[in-house]
Amino acid sequence: MKPRVSLGLNAVIVAVTREAPRILTIRHDASAAVAPGAKGDLPREDALPSGLLHPDRDRTLELGLRRWVREQTGLELGYVEQLYTFGDLDRNPEEREMGQRVLSIAYLALVREARPSGTRGATWRDWYSFFPWEDWREGRPDVFLKVIRPAVESWIRSAPDGAHRRERRERSEIYFGLGGAPWDFERVLDRYELIYEMGLAAEAERDRSAGQPGSSTTARRLPQLGESMALDHRRILATALSRIRGKLKYRPVVFELLPTSFTLLQLQRVVEALVGVRLHKQNLRRLVESARLVEHTGRYETRTGGRPAELFRFRREVLRERPAPGVGLPGLRHLG
Repeated sequence: MKPRVSLGLNAVIVAVTREAPRILTIRHDASAAVAPGAKGDLPREDALPSGLLHPDRDRTLELGLRRWVREQTGLELGYVEQLYTFGDLDRNPEEREMGQRVLSIAYLALVREARPSGTRGATWRDWYSFFPWEDWREGRPDVFLKVIRPAVESWIRSAPDGAHRRERRERSEIYFGLGGAPWDFERVLDRYELIYEMGLAAEAERDRSAGQPGSSTTARRLPQLGESMALDHRRILATALSRIRGKLKYRPVVFELLPTSFTLLQLQRVVEALVGVRLHKQNLRRLVESARLVEHTGRYETRTGGRPAELFRFRREVLRERPAPGVGLPGLRHLG
């Protein structure tokens, strides 16, 4: 009897290059995310590297993921952690034709950017092209003021009764930092899912057209709200960004994205790229040095255009010394 559940693997591969947080995408091919023999030609969109688990070939899920990434992008992954399992009904539009439920286990990988190759036209993309409202490094984004705030207010007013209006307003204020609430940089997934629920994301319009349950019946795609991705891959990406931003406070994952030796300014810029907010320079430096996250190398970077900057390296001993050696995000401003 044909199995009714198909297990897929997805990789969110993150790098930071020249202050730009980047993700590795591939050309979307329906056959990479569904069972063999499925038919159909889905629109060509950016997708995350992905493929089915081969039960007879892949000894572990992670080894299966690494195999798919190697074949599709030419990259050998280093740091990898399991992110989440995605299994909503009809998350893959070919489920009904296949007669199978498609579950996907997503992983987060942190790397230094390298030229991709592989079989699927892999390309590095700026993750803020998918979530333009998340980058506050140069102040409140225009898309927030000109598009999101008016759309949210319209959505609140359209609620069928007072109770629903209050519920919509509360969620909007918490997620988007409205009405005096602070901007919580970790709520990437909450914000994307609310934009989807309001029918403003391209994926909501696409899913409504496909008759998927739960999609908005009043979808009106706003192109300013980021580029779409295949299937539910932008939701997977939002989940990964929420994880990274939260984890910076209690795990030294940022050092996976830096070279072996780096300046403290390089460290600061990578953290800022990830959280989308500027940090207080001196507070960050005092924290990483007092917490003994880094150590001096005795060498200097002379290509800074000014006074040579000292090079540091990550102290791996800190992983044994205490349970939560994160960078702490000092001086992070509450934005509202």
